[in-house]
Amino acid sequence: MNEQHSVSDSSRIITERRGHVLLIGFNRPEKRNAADLALLQQLALAYGELERDPELRVGLVYAVGDHFTAGLDLADIGPRLGPDGLDMVPDGGIHPWQVDGQSVSKPVVMAVQGTCLTLGIELMLASDISVAAESTRFGQIEVARGILPFGGATIRFPRTSGWGNAMRWMLTGDMFDSREAHRIGLVQEVVPDGTQFERALELAERIAAQAPLAVQATLASARTAVREGAAAAEAGLQPALARLAVTEDSRIGMEAFVSRRPATFVGR
Repeated sequence: MNEQHSVSDSSRIITERRGHVLLIGFNRPEKRNAADLALLQQLALAYGELERDPELRVGLVYAVGDHFTAGLDLADIGPRLGPDGLDMVPDGGIHPWQVDGQSVSKPVVMAVQGTCLTLGIELMLASDISVAAESTRFGQIEVARGILPFGGATIRFPRTSGWGNAMRWMLTGDMFDSREAHRIGLVQEVVPDGTQFERALELAERIAAQAPLAVQATLASARTAVREGAAAAEAGLQPALARLAVTEDSRIGMEAFVSRRPATFVGR
């Protein structure tokens, strides 16, 4: 038991490469995966690894244990809040909630279960596809703690779910279930308890099998439309198409189409 605690204390986030997918696991189950500074920093470093390594095409975020996350470990984080907020991104890391102007250029899929509070919802909103176990309970409860959501919910929740749906949950701090999360678009699929990781991995591997430069260009175009508007995204469509059309993967994709065989993309 002591050995297990020492491992979890030193490895708040565990990573594993599964082909072209980087598995990123919350690993503090004895605290319901509440996020202290060590967890936040290790998560940022995992996102940096995903971004830098050309062999990695998709991230899959999940959690060890019965719960995705109970939110911030306020006992650890509270004293660290300074006049500029919380400094949590070490050198080589990327802000997982992507609220500092830098985004990860590769898709992130999430699998959630049990309790998913505050920063867990915000991580879903900052990701691309989320799968939830049927019994998952969600809560954006910051107002009940005297703070505001500072990981992007105020920006992304209304955009994802509509103003009224977002305010219903952000301003009350009430808990909601996976059915409601699916109804408002926070979750893309609800699956039987215990199968959320396998389903999320299926989706991540499906994405990873596509041409990675094309996936990243698609993601970038959609993000440009959200951040800068339709006109900015429209202006980039033809240049992006021209860049992709001369890649090796474009040739591989065309040959696969003609020969009616599956394509094996190389990422260049």
